Amino acid sequence: MNDSSPHQSPAPARKALVIGGSLGGLFAATALRAIGWQVEVFERSPAALDSRGGGIVLQPDVLRAFDFAGIQHTQALGVRSRHRVFLDAAGKIRHNQLMPQTQTSWNTLYAALMSGLPSEHYHRGATLIDVRQDDHGVTATFEGGKQAQGDLLIGADGGHSTVRSLVLPDMQPDYSGYLVWRGLVDERDLPDQTRALLYENFVFQQSPESLMLTYMVPGADGSTRVGERRFNWLWYLKAAPGAELDAALTDHAGRRRPHSVPPGAMAPAQEAAFRALAKGRINPAFLELICLTPDIFVQSILDLKVPRMVFDRVLLTGDAAFIPRPHTAGSTAKAASNAVALAQALNHQPDVRKALDTWQHDQLRNGAQMVDWGISMGNRIMGIDPLPTR
Repeated sequence: MNDSSPHQSPAPARKALVIGGSLGGLFAATALRAIGWQVEVFERSPAALDSRGGGIVLQPDVLRAFDFAGIQHTQALGVRSRHRVFLDAAGKIRHNQLMPQTQTSWNTLYAALMSGLPSEHYHRGATLIDVRQDDHGVTATFEGGKQAQGDLLIGADGGHSTVRSLVLPDMQPDYSGYLVWRGLVDERDLPDQTRALLYENFVFQQSPESLMLTYMVPGADGSTRVGERRFNWLWYLKAAPGAELDAALTDHAGRRRPHSVPPGAMAPAQEAAFRALAKGRINPAFLELICLTPDIFVQSILDLKVPRMVFDRVLLTGDAAFIPRPHTAGSTAKAASNAVALAQALNHQPDVRKALDTWQHDQLRNGAQMVDWGISMGNRIMGIDPLPTR
């Protein structure tokens, strides 16, 4: 045997470009890093995403993604609720059922995921404009001419995905027919009498074509200590396409936003109309929450199902591929599940294309089922007749 043969260097680590630096992108990035991939995350916003979103039900898939990526969190990720309580419009308890679960917040998950990604691999102010790929890899081009190369490009850039617009240019989310109005109130700001009814419970008021709910989430800084948490509330209301929807989504500068108006940007007249509506329809405890909310925000409820998630070396994950309605409490969990399944497929199959085919098969089915379930549940809650099947 000849021992003079040259030393064989290990194969270089494969590299993924993740477009989108919110939760979906961070789940993908941390999962792939856990199996030895190099990862670069590109976020279009130039500012840190430290104050977006509201409450999220903490699902097992999210915890599994943290464990898979080896992300340690020094404090509880969420607030435990004990009962599901249903109130009528007068505030009387109509139903009370023990059903423990845990609720977290966007900020809490984002901070924990960011702790698992070195800052030099997270690039802010990077707006994708083009993607090119060949047998050797994929190249992303950003505004200003900057480019990045990798073995895979992952579109984790949300419901209004630029990556999806490049690979499926004719596919856009569909408006469901209703909106969700949202807000957050610091626990310490709520009067004792109101707090006692809502405290550490998942509380609902449902009426025809309307659903409001509230539950507790960590504080803005992630604290789960008593007195430092927040009440997260949501109110689903119909809004017809056209003038009614346009009014709800027009901000204080007169700009008609595509799908949501963020906290602090609502038009004064629209906010006043919403608060007046609440006085006539919402029970006293929920009305107290709305009155104490300084910055109400509103989002349109959308539906999206893609026919494919893999386009050679480009793939779609999370809400870039499937947008389930919030009633499923599954959007964040779905993104986490997509990420872990992708890392496992790539780790077990050296042929990237075969790994992606295997991954896509299951994720397509699971995503479509979740969207269909959300549509059925949401239409039933809101009294929307399903479209006739052809």
